[in-house]
Amino acid sequence: MATDWLGSIVSINCGDSLGVYQGRVSAVDQVSQTISLTRPFHNGVKCLVPEVTFRAGDITELKILEIPGPGENQHFGDLHQTELGPSGVGYQVGISQNGMGKLVKKPASSSSAPQNIPKRTDVKSQDVAISPQQQQCSKSYVDRHTESLSQSKSFRRRHNSWSSSSRHPNQATPKKSGLKNGQMKNKDDECFGDDIEEIPDTDFDFEGNLALFDKAAVFEEIDTYERRSGTRSRGIPNERPTRYRHDENILESEPIVYRRITVPHNVSKEFCTDSGLVVPSVSYELHKKLLSVAEKHGLTLERRLEMTGVCASQMALTLLGGPNRLNPKNVHQRPTVALLCGPHVKGAQGISCGRHLANHDVQVILFLPNFVKMLESITIELSLFSKTQGQQVSNLKALFPPADLPTSPVDLVINCLDCPENAFLRDQPWYKAAVAWANRNRAPVLSIDPPVHEGEQGIDAKWSLALGLPLPLGERAGRIYLCDIGLPQQVFQEVGISYHSPFGCKFVIPLHSA
Repeated sequence: MATDWLGSIVSINCGDSLGVYQGRVSAVDQVSQTISLTRPFHNGVKCLVPEVTFRAGDITELKILEIPGPGENQHFGDLHQTELGPSGVGYQVGISQNGMGKLVKKPASSSSAPQNIPKRTDVKSQDVAISPQQQQCSKSYVDRHTESLSQSKSFRRRHNSWSSSSRHPNQATPKKSGLKNGQMKNKDDECFGDDIEEIPDTDFDFEGNLALFDKAAVFEEIDTYERRSGTRSRGIPNERPTRYRHDENILESEPIVYRRITVPHNVSKEFCTDSGLVVPSVSYELHKKLLSVAEKHGLTLERRLEMTGVCASQMALTLLGGPNRLNPKNVHQRPTVALLCGPHVKGAQGISCGRHLANHDVQVILFLPNFVKMLESITIELSLFSKTQGQQVSNLKALFPPADLPTSPVDLVINCLDCPENAFLRDQPWYKAAVAWANRNRAPVLSIDPPVHEGEQGIDAKWSLALGLPLPLGERAGRIYLCDIGLPQQVFQEVGISYHSPFGCKFVIPLHSA
């Protein structure tokens, strides 16, 4: 009786704990009350073990899905789409109290309609008498089966990891084959079927393969094709697209004009600003004419002196350290500035600068020689300077007596001694003494509106400040700066200068030799 069911395809429901198994019956033992399935499927997934054995106590429901024909009992063959519920005669097997299965025939279903796997039922609802010995055997089998499944999965993961890491980069990954001759290929062969001896043991030559690709030749070929066909891609391959800063305008604008200032005579020397604007130099005669026309239109000497003093003091404060030096925490380190001025308009500009420096808590020492008659502009500036905390001296010995000569130089020397219109002053003793002291002192020198010719400069300067437009100064002038003294654009036009302000948002800008 039991051998008649060999080769049948059955579905065994073992409850919620073990689930549903499907497979072909390979053995039935009435003595030990067991049934074995070959090539089983567990909950629709093929098991890794080739055969599973069940005890009667583990079975909640048994359903026969297909009965083999005559002569097929000895040839089980492969399982062919049985998990989808093939058509055929169905049999329901219940579990009796003595543990034997009871066969109940079910009506045949339509060949077109798939067979549904019966829902799981609770083991407690079945009228099954299970001995304690059967329960212990069932539990022992379940533990062994679970451990076998875990070991098989772990070994398969290790093998897949080793196989993928040892495969050569140029070696093609084997493709998974699906159905072959109507049968599903064994997954064990698919996983473990690679021949280890065929795996190369040499490293992949990345440099050799990269050298086979000539990038420049490919881009040149693309460029040649685009030129011949008249089509252009979005940028030439060897040309990077334009990148904009966050403060740049991405819209197209007019071309930038860097030469915005032109003078009516030949330019002997040109300068440029940090932004690239060209600033030509002017002759001393043209510069003197420019100031004369501005004074005629209302920009008086007093206004010009005030603007020059403000710009020069701003530059001097920056050279002294700016906010890092001049702050309330450094009141014990007040900077000291020595101001050397002559009895002329350029000296008055220096006095105005000294007044503004003294107002910013800078210790100013003003040197001005004594004269019986002074210019009115100098008299006015001296009157204002005397209201500050600055110190005025007329004798270098009184300024720096030998007993009180400082061991360290002053922070800054501002030179306003030279004037092209008063060349005779360079022969005076006070002038020679002042020049000698400044050259011996190691402090940096700032010259305000220095003369053009280097022979007229007694002191070498580190910085020079030009007014309005620069003169063609030489190397002794040091680094050139330009300050805005408020000359209107129409004043430049009257003297034949096409002018556009190069200052931008500043009143003092550095100039570089073009």
